Amino acid sequence: MSEADRRSRLLRLAAGAAFLTLAAVLVLIVITAAGNGEGGDTEIEDKAAVAALLGGIPQQGMLLGDPAAEVELIEFGDLQCPVCAAYAEDILPTIMETQVKKGGVKVDFRNFTIIGPESVAAGAAALAAGAQGQGWSFVELFYRNQGGENSGYADDDAFLRAVADAAGVPNLKQWEADRSRMVPQVEETSQEARNLGFDGTPSFAVKGPETGGIRLLGTPETTAGLEAAIEEAG
Repeated sequence: MSEADRRSRLLRLAAGAAFLTLAAVLVLIVITAAGNGEGGDTEIEDKAAVAALLGGIPQQGMLLGDPAAEVELIEFGDLQCPVCAAYAEDILPTIMETQVKKGGVKVDFRNFTIIGPESVAAGAAALAAGAQGQGWSFVELFYRNQGGENSGYADDDAFLRAVADAAGVPNLKQWEADRSRMVPQVEETSQEARNLGFDGTPSFAVKGPETGGIRLLGTPETTAGLEAAIEEAG
């Protein structure tokens, strides 16, 4: 066998080995994804984690924290937004566990439905839960059980009811009745976000003694960025 033939054969063997390795990796990814599930079903996860996060913090409508707190952090979010879900799990908990639980900061969730029509139904369901003092519990559980964007889960009655039940909404019959009347409020806060110049979610603003009104923050990338804005507002 010539040197050129040997090199050609080695290259073919190497290519075959690389293909098999890639195939094995892809199979592993598929198996892992299948094991983790895609969210959006009625088996609601992370109830204990959300209860621990929000435990002891007052909820009133979509306001989390002491209503008398001087500094208000406003989040404009879309319940279908995966970035919002990441913020709920990785960025905001530190603020909730420190400033909010200590009574110095309150957080106001406002719907900004930019992903699709299904987000309107989801947002209205959250507001209906808020009417019974479980708005933030609903939002946090929804985020942790997201499905694919515009895949049909976010306005599915069975899914929304399962989230409301897991959130501890005491009167589900009343919650059902309240959902449709909340739609105008979802549309109102969405328009408010656009009027402020926001074009993505989550977007944040802050109000406090030192802000002279509402101060737009956009989407700070870290907890420290939000904490600094809160400190400057108070």
